[in-house]
Amino acid sequence: MLENLKDELVQLLLELPKNHLVVWTGGNVSARDPQSGLVVIKPSGVRYEHLTGEKMVVLDLEGNILEGDLKPSSDTASHLYIYRNRPDVGGIVHTHSRYATAFAAVGRPIPVYLTAQADEFGGEIPCAGFALIGSEEIGRQVIEQIGKSSAVLLKNHGVFAIGKNAESAVKAAVMVEDIAATVWMALQIGAPEIIPPEYVALLHDRYTHIYGQ
Repeated sequence: MLENLKDELVQLLLELPKNHLVVWTGGNVSARDPQSGLVVIKPSGVRYEHLTGEKMVVLDLEGNILEGDLKPSSDTASHLYIYRNRPDVGGIVHTHSRYATAFAAVGRPIPVYLTAQADEFGGEIPCAGFALIGSEEIGRQVIEQIGKSSAVLLKNHGVFAIGKNAESAVKAAVMVEDIAATVWMALQIGAPEIIPPEYVALLHDRYTHIYGQ
């Protein structure tokens, strides 16, 4: 089932270690097939270099495994909760990327100090509350706190990013870590200034509707 989507997901999963967003077997990516509504997700505890399309797990939105011999990600219930509550979302990424997770560890959102953040996220990257792994609670925190952003920090935990497809969610996860690292460096130098909201709105609109091909 969904062989092309599985193969695409493997390539996107490999972007996580490539961009230093995960270590060992941490983190995960899922994708929702726009035609069937089924979800493909990374198996739990499998090293990235061992991932193949055949090892991906296919589920419906209620969590029934339709294909796959391995256990799905331990965050599966939260991914499915997000998909059920956000029909516009076609891809979800979870990472413990170092700099972004440092902000999450202290429960601190990332204000808009950078034009790149205004472009991609259109506002601050919020920090949601603490939730235990394994149930829908993380997904509930994401839905309640992410707002208009495409990424949210989870207190004491890490990052969840969403997108219209899995590729855009991975991009958001990469951008979160890059921004978090730059902001952390800026905070060591001095006190960066927040970009005024009207400029943030203009930057985000330009990036969303004009930038690129």
